[in-house]
Amino acid sequence: MVNITHKSNTLRQAIAVAELSVSDPATIDAIVNKRVPKGDVFEFSRAAGLLACKKTYEVIPDCHPLPVEYTAIGHEIVGLTIVIKVEVHTVYKTGVEVEAMHGAAITALTMYDMLKPIDDNIEIKSIRLEKKKGGKSDIKYAYPDTVKVAVITCSDSVSKGLNPDKSGDVIEQHMLKHKLQVSHREAIADEFDLIQAKAKQLIAQGFDLLLFTGGTGLSPRDVTPDALRPLIERDVPGVMEAARNYGQQRTPYAMLSRGIAGFAGDTLIITMPGSPRGAEESMAAVFPYILHVFRVKDGVRHN
Repeated sequence: MVNITHKSNTLRQAIAVAELSVSDPATIDAIVNKRVPKGDVFEFSRAAGLLACKKTYEVIPDCHPLPVEYTAIGHEIVGLTIVIKVEVHTVYKTGVEVEAMHGAAITALTMYDMLKPIDDNIEIKSIRLEKKKGGKSDIKYAYPDTVKVAVITCSDSVSKGLNPDKSGDVIEQHMLKHKLQVSHREAIADEFDLIQAKAKQLIAQGFDLLLFTGGTGLSPRDVTPDALRPLIERDVPGVMEAARNYGQQRTPYAMLSRGIAGFAGDTLIITMPGSPRGAEESMAAVFPYILHVFRVKDGVRHN
């Protein structure tokens, strides 16, 4: 089973369609007038489809158990064909395409089972995914080539060469995943004036995104948020709310982070924990969603 623990919950939707054909108009008449010996075909098959959506993970080995929070099953008669449409919604880490298709398949099979005593030539013609929404594929963000990124590690030991810059590596790898190049990367000491001066320098150089890692905790040397807060003109508090919430679901210590985010002029500054795990979790919580700000910060929206 694929590991989805790093993903965030989003609204996921899927619509699947199945088509079942009969050979005789009398079969359609029996369905519509509820004269099929085994019962009301539409209602029985709908109930079966609902159960199938909920229990998909029990019969498809690689499917995750997930909360099915909405399901709608409809039937439409088109000539001698019955079109079955199944719509499924969830708020979760992975999509519901298979749930919708499984529901459509079982709805069609239930109809087949109920109709076979009165029609020898029933055929399930197709089962297909018609539409899906949700997850990273729906996220629209800035064109990667236009975002100039710098990664600054605030650490006495890393700046002196005593320890490798693991957190900086984590952040840069995440940027590459989203096709963003890090134009400047540096490790500096945990010094208030040095951190602030470095941010001012990079802002003056026209960087769009400054990612600071380290110095967001509660030790006396953790001064990164204190140094950067005076530079921020527009807070974006939801960024760190999302990062802390994501981290809190994985470790109780995430609540101790004092990270901040906001704009200094046209430059977005984000501060992240200095541990590789903390940086990893913050990046997973925030990207690629944060890149949407570069589409809207100037008041221009792109469809």
